[in-house]
Amino acid sequence: MRIIVMADTHMPKRAKKLPSMLLQDLRQADLIIHAGDWQSLALYEELSQYAAVAGVSGNVDGPEIRQHVPEKQLLHVSAFRIGIVHGHGKGKTTEKRAMAAFAGEKLDCLIFGHSHVPIMKYLGELLLFNPGSPTDRRKQPACSYGILTIGRELRAEHVFIE
Repeated sequence: MRIIVMADTHMPKRAKKLPSMLLQDLRQADLIIHAGDWQSLALYEELSQYAAVAGVSGNVDGPEIRQHVPEKQLLHVSAFRIGIVHGHGKGKTTEKRAMAAFAGEKLDCLIFGHSHVPIMKYLGELLLFNPGSPTDRRKQPACSYGILTIGRELRAEHVFIE
């Protein structure tokens, strides 16, 4: 299974369209995960044309997005448990807020956004994954998104947009 992971698209404020590199990968997606700050329901509808979409709302998402996606979501994909949350809030780091949202739950992967900083690291057996943003790099060298590949194992990678 091939899952495209993105967050913090902020469309149409930060970009009018998704990067062509991402659009090519979406054509091979079995599932699309968006970790919040969509900013427009039009993006949800566009992504739905490629594959099933799972996602959460972020701090800049209004009522139209919140009606379609929750603030936190737990997916069961094959034998893996994937938590999704945006990671915004007060106090702590984005990463710690994301982990706190699923405190006490057994996850294999925790996907979050908010910081626009690509992160891929393990805490014990838990994979923490922030795809970055495909449309707003902020202080990062490049925009980015992620790909999860699920078979017998769960593998993650970042794709950096040139």
